[in-house]
Amino acid sequence: MFRLMYNIWAAFVFVVILLLIFPFAVVAAFGGRVRGGNWMYRLCIIWSDIWFTLMGIRVEKIFDAPFEDDKKYILIANHISYLDIPVMVNVFRKPMRPLGKAEMGKVPVFGFIYNRVVVSVDRNSAAARAKSIRLLRSIINKGISVFVFPEGTFNETRQPLKQFYNGAFKLALETRTPIRPVLFLDTYNRMPYTKLFSLNPGKCRVVFLEEVPVDGFRENDHEALKQQVYALMEQKLLACKAAWATPENNSEKKND
Repeated sequence: MFRLMYNIWAAFVFVVILLLIFPFAVVAAFGGRVRGGNWMYRLCIIWSDIWFTLMGIRVEKIFDAPFEDDKKYILIANHISYLDIPVMVNVFRKPMRPLGKAEMGKVPVFGFIYNRVVVSVDRNSAAARAKSIRLLRSIINKGISVFVFPEGTFNETRQPLKQFYNGAFKLALETRTPIRPVLFLDTYNRMPYTKLFSLNPGKCRVVFLEEVPVDGFRENDHEALKQQVYALMEQKLLACKAAWATPENNSEKKND
């Protein structure tokens, strides 16, 4: 009963904050796609700060190597919970543009902000995926970092990671932009994708791994770059004992 009441309260507060910042988002929209989008992203940071505080969720950043705020990256992370996106906004304090699902932009009020902060993509359409990559390339060329979940959807394999798509790695090589892998370690514990009304208070650790430079890779070496990043993230998730990666499944993978 407490968990149900907590989740209803969380949804209520989430919507109230959305309605409070919405007028400011409308004003920000007049600033255009770049400047207005940056203003709107800052509103989302405020939104996440208030919501996490009221929900008793504390986000902890861990750096394997310093993060250079003035440097543009292609940020990539594992995807294991609906909480990944709010945590993403909370830890990346400098405006950037994530790649997200197109259907989320259809939600009333929320979709207005979503469509101006996120580069949306319909993964079932090759043309839509190609268009989203062109938009991300344009954003990077303007000096703004982008964020991609290379798994595409939730990792339901019970392995540390599921197979990566190629897009982020092709984009990195085309634009000569370094990749910065990021791990969400506790969002699965705070809100597993497998259960409704599963949000609970506690800690969310976010680990910033060392950047992976693209120097030495040719433009068609995306597969090698992808495998290098995948191995780096997988190794760290295993070392951190990621809750969704069961020992039994990891042993089976090694024996395959």
